[in-house]
Amino acid sequence: MERTLISAIKRSGKELLNYFNKPLKFRIKESQSSIVTMADLKSDSLIVNMIRNQYPVHNIISEESGFINNNSEYTWVIDPLDGTSNFASSLPWFGTLITLFEDSEPYMAAAYLPARDLLYFARKGRGAYRNGTHLKMKKQISLGNSLCAFSIDFTPDEHQLDIQMTIFRNIVKASRNIRSTNSLVDFLYVAEGNFGACINLNTRIWDISGLDLIINEAGGLLSDISGRRIQYYLDEESMERNYAVMAGPEEIIEELAGILRQ
Repeated sequence: MERTLISAIKRSGKELLNYFNKPLKFRIKESQSSIVTMADLKSDSLIVNMIRNQYPVHNIISEESGFINNNSEYTWVIDPLDGTSNFASSLPWFGTLITLFEDSEPYMAAAYLPARDLLYFARKGRGAYRNGTHLKMKKQISLGNSLCAFSIDFTPDEHQLDIQMTIFRNIVKASRNIRSTNSLVDFLYVAEGNFGACINLNTRIWDISGLDLIINEAGGLLSDISGRRIQYYLDEESMERNYAVMAGPEEIIEELAGILRQ
């Protein structure tokens, strides 16, 4: 399964580079913040076909293909192109995410940034690695001494937008400064310790489950915005369920949880 995961994610990255920095048509999905391109679909088809050829009885949840439920204990969760808006704008902040669940827990995960040829891999209880080198999060002293990534998406709900902007304002006041790619890159910078924390209020299971395992195995924590560990549900509603999350060292997560309660 590890060989299949690594092979699929690297082949996906190679496929994405065939479309990168070239004119691309796109269509809007749920909102103006959510688009899909031919690159998303090609990457998705490649990964899904590789997994189904090797493990035809496993489940698959893919952002573009939906939920294939074979009632297996193993479920592959796929984001074939994370950071599509960046990709479509020829920005190198994009990649592929694949998570293998055993029952309801992430067991193995990989994230690949093809523009930089960086492969992140983690297996539950066995650590996290970047291009084969052990990845251990560099601890930040405090949020006030750290960069923090903060991401939100379009919403027509003015009340919800006001709440999100209040959170943003409080994080601006509490951190050294804000940076954001609104993609897997932000979370991987947390795993490496470049960012002290990351907050993203609009994610789905394919956006975060693999990053959760990588960050956890690197010595950090990914939680909901109350500071609780994420509980994943692999069911028909997985495609629609939103996760508002934050990631960082445990000490900063505790600090953030206090700020977000304000």
